[in-house]
Amino acid sequence: MSGREHGPGEADLAWCHEAVQGVSRTFALTVDVLEEPMASQICVGYLLCRVADTVEDAGHIPPEAQSDVLRTYRRAIDPDDETEIGAFREAVDEWLPAERDDDWTVVAEAPTIAATFEELDPEAQEAIVPPVLEMVDGMAMFVDRHATEGGLRIDDRDELEQYCYYAAGTVGNLITNLLTRGDVAEERADRLRETAEEFGLLLQLVNVSKDVYDDYTEENNVYLPAEWLEAEGVEQERVVHPENRESSARVVDRTADYARSFLDDAQAYLETMPLSNGNTMEAWTVPYLLAVGTLRELGSRPEDALTETGVKVSRQEVFAVMSAASDVGRDSLAELRQTIARTPFHRAVGSAD
Repeated sequence: MSGREHGPGEADLAWCHEAVQGVSRTFALTVDVLEEPMASQICVGYLLCRVADTVEDAGHIPPEAQSDVLRTYRRAIDPDDETEIGAFREAVDEWLPAERDDDWTVVAEAPTIAATFEELDPEAQEAIVPPVLEMVDGMAMFVDRHATEGGLRIDDRDELEQYCYYAAGTVGNLITNLLTRGDVAEERADRLRETAEEFGLLLQLVNVSKDVYDDYTEENNVYLPAEWLEAEGVEQERVVHPENRESSARVVDRTADYARSFLDDAQAYLETMPLSNGNTMEAWTVPYLLAVGTLRELGSRPEDALTETGVKVSRQEVFAVMSAASDVGRDSLAELRQTIARTPFHRAVGSAD
């Protein structure tokens, strides 16, 4: 990866931290409660992933151009390739919206992110690059595979898991690469590697379950598997149509159930991670517990995932979870999970006072 052509002033760690706040509420919460150097390493690594994710989600870019842009990005961040990050910036320029939201601002500022990445210590760079390259490869492959459909149309459970792996399992591996540097016992490192992908899969499957309406209407992507929808008599192109509300909701329910199958491994991942290099338990407990809360909400009203209403936990619950997570230990995670699976956490805390 090279941002050298943009000069030393391009590196801007403060900008990267600010950018994360705009593109992901959940990941911003994580970065905020990590300590250095992990906070900046995770922040910059996540932004590298987010650039690819935004391009892959872009419904306005024709698939062939989308694939080309992604592969140019891949070459630009591969340390063994001479392609400059400026080549990606030029390739994506014609597809940048006239009015950029936070996601597209991050894409436009890829040279800043690349230059900031090069300021990280070499060991962190080596931990971050392979999972990012794997993510970009996977996204380009999915764009090619579904090129004739104009958007992603997931066929079955296996393809859903494969997509979620590239979108988020790779991020789990990135986190793990950073966590397993230094003096970490081999047994612990192995346990982390065994459950890292599941941690990512859980979070991504929760997103797939709750964001059906936005994914289809804004990005022309349908992640609910065609096979599951067909079993309910629903075509993917009519997944959010009012007449299919009840049938599609059963598939949302099924997808959320699939997400729940990764809860135990994700919990084991959290209970195993070392608290070194600036890592904190709180940073990863918050997204995990919010996923548990979202699954609870999905269980009670899956049909909301098919409308503008959407499914999410309340701000009160987010704040209550954040407050509790600041004191969480490995031994209390299971109990917190059980409580949140039953009832909104701010109410549980309120009734216990």
